[in-house]
Amino acid sequence: MRTRVTELFGIEYPIFAFSHCRDVVAAVSRAGGMGVLGALYFTPEELELELKWIDENVGGRPYGVDVVMPAKYEGADLGDAGEMLSKLQGMIPARHKEFLENLLAEHGVEPLSEEGAGRALLGWTDATARPQVEVALRHPIALLANALGPPPADVVQEAHEHGVKVAGLASNARHARKQVEVGVDIIVAQGTEAGGHTGDVSTMVLIPEVVDAVGEDTMVLAAGGIGRGRQMAAGMALGADGVWTGSIWLTVDEADTPENARGKLLDATSRDTVRSRAWTGKPARFLKTAWTEAWESESSPGYLPMPMQFMLISDALRRISRSGDGELVTFPVGQIVGSMNQVKPAAQVVYDLIEEYVEALDRLNTITQAD
Repeated sequence: MRTRVTELFGIEYPIFAFSHCRDVVAAVSRAGGMGVLGALYFTPEELELELKWIDENVGGRPYGVDVVMPAKYEGADLGDAGEMLSKLQGMIPARHKEFLENLLAEHGVEPLSEEGAGRALLGWTDATARPQVEVALRHPIALLANALGPPPADVVQEAHEHGVKVAGLASNARHARKQVEVGVDIIVAQGTEAGGHTGDVSTMVLIPEVVDAVGEDTMVLAAGGIGRGRQMAAGMALGADGVWTGSIWLTVDEADTPENARGKLLDATSRDTVRSRAWTGKPARFLKTAWTEAWESESSPGYLPMPMQFMLISDALRRISRSGDGELVTFPVGQIVGSMNQVKPAAQVVYDLIEEYVEALDRLNTITQAD
């Protein structure tokens, strides 16, 4: 396949695979796509180790790194990361803490050990993401992606000075234009069907709007509910140069998805997700479980602004992951989860995407050539 993004990065297929698992990233890049490592949950020291491993196992193929540098968040004016964390923790209301502890106790979720606690802030802010960017640019990455608003202009410039292209996620045409204004090379137009943070415009509507808004000089990747070759063909037909995928890699052989979450993902239908602020304080799509129901109930104290909501629940999520009670287990995932019912190697998922994509094109060619 030849598109502008395959030519730009020297890859075989215009398939970008977002994952927090280094094994998935390397496997997809080796298979001809481009793996993109989500840096959010890693400290700078951990990220250094992850990227060193990818460098040694990606077979010389290009890969990327994704960071989260939100345009707006609570505490942006509260100093450096350490000072911000201390002040924000003091701002979390007692009633939210009480609600959370009661919920965990109701489901028999045990406390964490001291070694497992205290990863509350990580990469949810500009102050905590910049060290991740510094680490990433010390490695031979081909792409730096940013979520939740346009990346700072100086970060875009620094990436370009290192010969690294920059991608930005956008959930509407206005956001896409803002990304272009700061120098972003590629727009990931992500529809509401996606997992994680999303807007409220569907992929089918969003892609042509963004393509038209940014003009021919800016490449666009279609994202949101894309996990089949037919969906890939649709995204390309709408004007995209490739596809950005995420959820489908959660259930591949190489994924490090916790087993209690993997089982739920494999059993879920496309109606078993919900878009809620219960994870980070900003709208995000994840599995609908007792966790999401509790935060939407009348007894809920409501959501805190980003990053305070995640600071409140971060240790609780780790406790739930280690618990034998699976009712509270949830996971960021898109509506494509209804098609994620088999465990396959990541490379096979890439090849299946391309095979079905080609079949879809052949079918369309047959239709257009019919008498």
